[in-house]
Amino acid sequence: QYKFRDLTIEELKNVNKTYPNFTFSMNTYTFKDGSQKDLLNFSGTVPVKYGNSYNIPIHLWILDSHPFAPPICFLKPTVNMGIAVGKHVDAHGRIYLPYLQNWSHPKSTVTGLIKEMIAKFEEELPLYSLSPADAARQSELLSYIAKITEGETDMKSKSKIGGGRNEGCFNKITVVGAGDLGIACVLAVAAKGAADKVVLLDLSEGAAKGGTMDLEIFALPNVEISKDFSASADSKVVVLTVNSLGNAQTYLDVIQSNVDLFRGIIPAISHYSQNTVLLVASHPVEVMTFVSWKLSGFPKSRVIGVGANLDTERFQYVLTNLLKARMLAKDAWIIGEQGEDKVPSWTSCNSVANQTEAMVVCNSREKVANSAMEVLKGKGQRSWSVGLSVADLTDSILKDKRKVHSVSTLAKGCCNINSEVFLSLPCILGTSGVIEMVKLEEDPLVQEKLQSSAGSIHDLQQQLKL
Repeated sequence: QYKFRDLTIEELKNVNKTYPNFTFSMNTYTFKDGSQKDLLNFSGTVPVKYGNSYNIPIHLWILDSHPFAPPICFLKPTVNMGIAVGKHVDAHGRIYLPYLQNWSHPKSTVTGLIKEMIAKFEEELPLYSLSPADAARQSELLSYIAKITEGETDMKSKSKIGGGRNEGCFNKITVVGAGDLGIACVLAVAAKGAADKVVLLDLSEGAAKGGTMDLEIFALPNVEISKDFSASADSKVVVLTVNSLGNAQTYLDVIQSNVDLFRGIIPAISHYSQNTVLLVASHPVEVMTFVSWKLSGFPKSRVIGVGANLDTERFQYVLTNLLKARMLAKDAWIIGEQGEDKVPSWTSCNSVANQTEAMVVCNSREKVANSAMEVLKGKGQRSWSVGLSVADLTDSILKDKRKVHSVSTLAKGCCNINSEVFLSLPCILGTSGVIEMVKLEEDPLVQEKLQSSAGSIHDLQQQLKL
């Protein structure tokens, strides 16, 4: 059934010469669309030097169009090994490499692929040793991963791996990513007191690399640090703060690196917390919220970006406290996309007494908005300030406050936007995420700016490989 049988056999002979420990077999692989094929596959270990020498177990499937199509590659961790999710490996052990993306016969070979795999693993070790307690949970996780590596890709499995560990924990938040922003979110959420438990999921390699050492030393109550996705099980809100730190050359490459990173995170998070609200703080927030929505399969109401919540709170504060325009501040919002293209807008003039006064208020908005935006210039968004904004949003969600926030939500159908893009718009938030979008006043200039943002974001999304 192999279209280029002789070429395939010849190449696998070369693999066997270089790596004689590999074992070969024919097994059935189930693809994402449910179709099945009997495929050649082999497994074994590759030598990796990362301080010490390690033998990393891998499993490769050879497609029937080989060598014109790249193999499907997985890690095969033992029970006492944990998967270190990174830019080249997802939570299920699926391996992603530039060599695979740029596969081209006859330049590309399986032997060359394995050599690059070893080189990349020596830069970022894909596995780590588990403690005995973690190893027990890992045995359950491996049974799930085994289904993925055998081709079974039902991400809507109802099994709850390690579910018993969170019994009695009512409001639980997981923060993914232990960089400055992730730690800022943990501290702000803990200080807010809305969550019974906060889990910091540290995906970095090494105990100190993720910046979690001080959190471990001073042991904040109700804060858990883990490298295991199962620790996130049954979270009410999952905050995504990770950003790829790869050597991308262009803006598109940077975003694609983030997409590749999310491919390994979102399915695992979705598996362990199937009813969670995803709150995205990674950059660019509009695109990464769209990516999270697509990868999770969640309804649009449960995938939200932090968007312009911080900008809006600052905007309203300046209007009320510095410009003494309290009446305008009540219905004032920053909407659209983060950065220079954000737009000030209002939801209503209902607070004024009559039509004449309403016209006066509406005519004064542009001047007041310009003054406020001038005050806010150069303020930037530091990690701790974004962390406070995240805590504000999670508080509204967990406590079902039905408070209005300007967050990134699916904008299709609003302001004549027909594409699937996420933009910041005023939304009522509750335990199920976005409950309702608040209607904006019809302003042709605002609509034009939103449509322009939607167009540029959509064009960017079309260039990404999801």
